[in-house]
Amino acid sequence: MTVAEEIEVALAVGQQRELPAVAAPGQSADREMHAILEIGVRGPGGPGSGAAPAHGAGPALAEVLIVDTSRSMLHPAAKLHAAKDATAAAVRLLPDGTAFAVLSGRFDATVVHPGPGRAPMAVAGPAERAAAERAVRILDADGGTALGTWLDLARRLLKEQPAPVKHVLLLTDGRNEHDHRAAMSLDTALDACEGRFVCDAWGIGDDWDAELLLRITRRLHGRAGAVREESELTVAYEELVTGLLGTAIPELRIRITPTPGTVIRRVKQVVPGEQELPAVPAGSGGRGTEYVTRAWGDETRHYQVVLTADPAGRERGEDLQLAAVEVAVPDFGRPVRLPAPRPVLVRWTDNPLDASRRHPGVRRYELYQQVTAAVAGAYQAWLRGTDGRADADRHLTRALALAAELDDAQLLRALRRIEDGQAGSGTGRVRAGLKDVDWQHLILSSAMTTPPQPPSPGPPAEADPAAPSGTDALIECPHCKWLGPADSVYCGGTCGRPLTGQAS
Repeated sequence: MTVAEEIEVALAVGQQRELPAVAAPGQSADREMHAILEIGVRGPGGPGSGAAPAHGAGPALAEVLIVDTSRSMLHPAAKLHAAKDATAAAVRLLPDGTAFAVLSGRFDATVVHPGPGRAPMAVAGPAERAAAERAVRILDADGGTALGTWLDLARRLLKEQPAPVKHVLLLTDGRNEHDHRAAMSLDTALDACEGRFVCDAWGIGDDWDAELLLRITRRLHGRAGAVREESELTVAYEELVTGLLGTAIPELRIRITPTPGTVIRRVKQVVPGEQELPAVPAGSGGRGTEYVTRAWGDETRHYQVVLTADPAGRERGEDLQLAAVEVAVPDFGRPVRLPAPRPVLVRWTDNPLDASRRHPGVRRYELYQQVTAAVAGAYQAWLRGTDGRADADRHLTRALALAAELDDAQLLRALRRIEDGQAGSGTGRVRAGLKDVDWQHLILSSAMTTPPQPPSPGPPAEADPAAPSGTDALIECPHCKWLGPADSVYCGGTCGRPLTGQAS
């Protein structure tokens, strides 16, 4: 296996290191350190090339396609026709050997393909793809919408599948209004499905709920989307499935090992959208905590880490380590080149100006949160009709100003779809004649975040030729006598100081 065939992972830590050593009146002794992790994955051949399964490996993907066939899909019938076309197109893209199933969703969920009396999931090949398309073409619509039941059936179908990427693509035109009649509520289903598969959820028509799609995808590590015209769905599905087939890494874990006295408060994804990451114990008996991320293509994502520590008894004006960050990739049959661990540092300071600075990345994602709040405020005011018009305009003006500060062209375009163009760009006046679905599209757009510039993860740093080699080499901290790996830059013991000693 050559280096060119390896998948590369890059890791960078961005932060403002200074924190106040003296607490303000009424402030807790612990201080919060915010850091931004930039993690990039590059498959063989560079960005955009994807990564096919290794020679001799099993299929990389197991796929469940859920089609909303509630009665509302017939009003207009173009929605159901578009759903059939898009689902058939997605099936045609599945490589031979891929496990897949198609579900019909109403008050309950039914397996459309494979048919009764067969294995839970079909195996893609020319005959199976053709049979699945025939089954999709004769779908009709009736009944209501109960998404929890749909997702739970997908979970049960995928449970025994060995493919490293288990994925569900859910399409709905409505809201989860029949949850109370379902065999399983959405909340219960999300609890059961979390960590079992990745789910992308799409809206079609004029009555879907953006917050519902985001709620599902944030729990199930997927992305929410919607089409403005039914005819756009097939292309969207083809792009999505093509991206899935180019998955470079099925699962990547962020491992954070705090030094004594440091507490991990929160880890969340902030690019390309906000997503809380639950903590799991580190594997192989490690001291740290791991956070699981899934289904990486050639892409860069950003994560915000919040740590707390008490400066009592710590040196002033010296870089100290609060935690070590590294990434781990479970074996899935492909060579992966991982970056060296990176430190999260702190420099305790008595200078209030130093302590008041924040890393630009932290500020950027706070601005996105403010945009989301402004859009929500504008929508709620719009729902009040004439009485809320002034408030809606005020919130929209705020959202436009924030988007301009972020220099997010896509977000600005989405906001200007809501703005009254005849009144002049930038006035913040909500245009007349809007439909609820116009706001739902804006809510989805405001949930997407971008880095300040196009991601450009470089190759991992070259190893220092002067550093001690060998996995058993150790270095001793000259201050607290902690022993750790020879390539450690900072002490992982009680002092967290830079290491300048030699391996022992």
